[in-house]
Amino acid sequence: SHTLEKEHEIVDASLERFARAVTDGLWDLEPLSETLTLLRRHIYVEEEFLFPPLREAGMVMPILVMLKEHGEIWQLMTRLEDAAAVPGETAELLAISRELLDLLEKHNAKEEPIVYPEVDLQLSTALASELHEFLAEGKMPEDWVCEKG
Repeated sequence: SHTLEKEHEIVDASLERFARAVTDGLWDLEPLSETLTLLRRHIYVEEEFLFPPLREAGMVMPILVMLKEHGEIWQLMTRLEDAAAVPGETAELLAISRELLDLLEKHNAKEEPIVYPEVDLQLSTALASELHEFLAEGKMPEDWVCEKG
């Protein structure tokens, strides 16, 4: 759970830097692309590694909420990429960036205290090892889309 929380911090800080750069009229799409790739991979890890055993352990409603919000986050990431591809769309780019940051803040505020403690308690040693290995080196399938995306 510590690594996943750290990824939340990295994504949030990077999106904040991007929004500040857009405000200053100096944005670079490469860091945005890297951040959104990390966020998509993060969602993949949660949905493929964490949520199935947590659901089996009885966390049905919290996982359903997380999946719904992942879908909303996924759609905002797509909108952000689309807006970033159009030169001069500063206002829309900023609005979507802020909307994504706000949603991530609300999502993380639920996920970290409710879901992540259960991750540490419920994951089997084998799955925890597989997850640790994936977090260190793994890549999600290119065509993967979150459950509610």
